[in-house]
Amino acid sequence: MRKRILVAGGAGFLGSHLCEHLLGAGHEVICLDNFSTGLRRNIAQLKRFGTFSVIAHDIVEPIALDVDEIYNLACPASPPHYQANPIQTMKTCVVGSLNLLDLAARRRARIFQASTSEIYGDPHIHPQVESYWGNVNPFGPRSCYDEGKRSAETLFFDFHRLHGLEIKIVRIFNTYGPRMRPDDGRVVSNFIVQALKGEDITIYGDGSQTRSFCFVDDLIDGFIRMMASAPSLTGPINLGNPGEFTIGELAERVVELTGSRSKIVRRPLPVDDPRQRRPDISLATQELGWRPKVELSEGLGQTIRYFDELLSRSDRKVPESV
Repeated sequence: MRKRILVAGGAGFLGSHLCEHLLGAGHEVICLDNFSTGLRRNIAQLKRFGTFSVIAHDIVEPIALDVDEIYNLACPASPPHYQANPIQTMKTCVVGSLNLLDLAARRRARIFQASTSEIYGDPHIHPQVESYWGNVNPFGPRSCYDEGKRSAETLFFDFHRLHGLEIKIVRIFNTYGPRMRPDDGRVVSNFIVQALKGEDITIYGDGSQTRSFCFVDDLIDGFIRMMASAPSLTGPINLGNPGEFTIGELAERVVELTGSRSKIVRRPLPVDDPRQRRPDISLATQELGWRPKVELSEGLGQTIRYFDELLSRSDRKVPESV
């Protein structure tokens, strides 16, 4: 059944992949983005769909649209971007979510919240389960994002309890793939860009801290399954790859796959950077039948090819915003 679906943050890394999937499934998609970190080149190829439209809009401002479903992916997700304007980040998480929730309540639309593993902060339990309340610094440099997303989850559940709104909340763990920005600031894109340019690969800390890396196609599959689940399944549900790698191992894998001669250098660990991060996905497997399929080397290979082509185009002076 064709639906009219709003994707807030639709020009971003995850949002553009989601828009493409929804359009391919035959839905009408409205991409809403203020283009602070989203890129028009991410959605340029989607103009071939007659059911795709773009609205330049910041969700901090209210909006009125007639839609059946809403995906809220609107917020910078990498530390350099969300820390650049922390007040705006908090407003996007809280005021922006409130505006989309108001819209969903008026239209009786099902609404999806892209939350984050940052909810768990620097966790005291490992792997992280959804029932864990987290260990978050409420006033550190990362707190605008961590606490903003925690507040957004609160708003979603308040609307669910008070207005009977159908909500879906997922907590996203590290995700990578084509359409990440070269200046994204997260570890996968940093390592690949540095390796392709022959620059030193920068590891913050001693490289023993761990992360789990989920390829974007697997994550979008989880989004779709969650949105289509029974109304009683509100979440939050962890979505991520339970395979765990040290940052040092990731750097070595990137060097090997790119054939780079880059050296690995170490810098001090940023404030509040988590030491361990790995999802327990038992709930997603049980309730959604979801497990990631793409192995790290395969996903890195696709991502390296994307960045290699992007950097080649950049050398030919193609504008970043295209």
